[in-house]
Amino acid sequence: MKKSIFIAALAVLALSSTSCNDILDVEPSDKYGSDAIWSTETSADYYIMASYQHFKDHSILSNHTRHYYDAYTDLYKSTTWLGADHMYNKQFMLASQFGKNNASDFACWDGAYGRIKRANLLLNDLDRFAGRFDPEWVKIRRAEVRFAVAMNYFYIARVYGGFVIRTDKSGINGGTDDGACPEDCNRARASEKDSYDFIMKTMLESAADLPESWGQGGTLEGRATKGMVYGFLSRVALFAEDWEMAANAADSCAKYGKYRLVDNYADLFNSHDPQSDLANLSEVIYAIYYKKELATHSFDNAMRSPGDAERDKVPGTAYIVPTAELADMYEFKDGTSFDWNTWKNVKDENGKKLTDPYTYREPRFQATILYDGAQWEGRTIETFVGQTASVADGVDASVTWTRAGKTDGHTCTGYYIRKYLMEGDKDFRTKGSINTEICLRYAEVLLNKAEALGMLGRIEEALVPLNQVRARVGLPARTLEDAPNTAAFMTLLRKERVCELAGEGQRYWDLVRWKLAKEVIDGKAFHGVQITRRSTGTKTYKTVDIDDGYVHMYEDRYYRLSLPAAELTNNKLCEDNPWW
Repeated sequence: MKKSIFIAALAVLALSSTSCNDILDVEPSDKYGSDAIWSTETSADYYIMASYQHFKDHSILSNHTRHYYDAYTDLYKSTTWLGADHMYNKQFMLASQFGKNNASDFACWDGAYGRIKRANLLLNDLDRFAGRFDPEWVKIRRAEVRFAVAMNYFYIARVYGGFVIRTDKSGINGGTDDGACPEDCNRARASEKDSYDFIMKTMLESAADLPESWGQGGTLEGRATKGMVYGFLSRVALFAEDWEMAANAADSCAKYGKYRLVDNYADLFNSHDPQSDLANLSEVIYAIYYKKELATHSFDNAMRSPGDAERDKVPGTAYIVPTAELADMYEFKDGTSFDWNTWKNVKDENGKKLTDPYTYREPRFQATILYDGAQWEGRTIETFVGQTASVADGVDASVTWTRAGKTDGHTCTGYYIRKYLMEGDKDFRTKGSINTEICLRYAEVLLNKAEALGMLGRIEEALVPLNQVRARVGLPARTLEDAPNTAAFMTLLRKERVCELAGEGQRYWDLVRWKLAKEVIDGKAFHGVQITRRSTGTKTYKTVDIDDGYVHMYEDRYYRLSLPAAELTNNKLCEDNPWW
């Protein structure tokens, strides 16, 4: 079965005289000539494809300097204070990063409303030129664009809460509500509940009009489908705390998309060949596909270990690395929880006690983290330091992070990122990376369903999708004995989301919607592991602070950040969030 992939370079292939970003950021049709754009279904489709650009806006691979969201949490650490424009350390170490009219790296009000305005104008164009096309064609394209509107409103809601609802029909004259008419300028924000209700209603209506599939192998493949929209709806409904909606949307995603978990977890994150089985995995519901010479990203350039430098002939950078908080969450293969005090007592599949804390860990650990002793591109990762001057440091040796200094591309936690690096690629330095970025996959939908059922108190039902995710990596099933109530189940669910989705951009937003960001971040210093190699070849492991004596901060008001000054100035009925 073919899965949905959005090919970021598709528009370039069709209109090669214009850059990728120019095509994806196409303005209202009147700027280019309405008759030309709406002359055929093919030309109109390229214009409609611009509504998908919001996925690239929030890409964690191509926008890793600001949008690798997990690095704002306990799971990942930026190795630089401000190098490569990385703001991750500063955001929650300095109180000055957020303020009145300043949402800093999370600011998206203006950008999302820009996308919404373009989409609403596009919907008006569809109405104006509808007579030229088959009604079914128009209905489907309208559903595509309305889904894009819903997603852009979702980006706003998760940062600011309630928003001003502006549609293609809510203007004073029945057209696009874009503030062009004085009567449209001043509109109050909807409540947060009404805002999420609007998003979910729009998604439901879009899903109803979308096809189950666009067919295989054609130029239309990879666009929004019923299953895909229901999958995203299962995510949105968790933010809305509409548990029934989330569970039902997850079921509809499975029904219409026929998705399934792949056998090998690691296969999901090294996909870059559009003709290969890896690029068409049944678990991937929606993704951004990159192509050399057309659309690439620089994730490998930014995240590789210095130990790769000998082959690549340039220094490694490793701007973001996993923390011990993440690494320690992964269980052993038999389901035993990891603990630094007891790991040596754990026995492997042959009944022998472990000689290192890493090689017997479950598959998601191996696919997500490069650790001391990991096999990587024909060599062994070496994050250890020598005990004495006569014992050489490993080529990937950990370096202490300080605000005043730099790690020169080395880890400060004892770990490096593995997930999404293109193993075996030899020319990413000069040609960029083309690893496929997953925006939504079926494992998340299963976990969304599990969480929704758990919050409804239906624990036995909730364990089914949770255990599907665990079974794929060979871990034993959780039982009612493990989760006798909702609180206990949510503890397991939250850990499972970390282990399954680490590095995919979900952790920060999970903490925000659970209202746990303050508990997890505020007043905390995060950790790594210092590995020392003795002259005998044996190693010792010690958990260390990685924040140079500082602690992170998270204020209650960060859950809903301040709106831009321009919105508050131009819209007299729009009020800012409390505490700003």
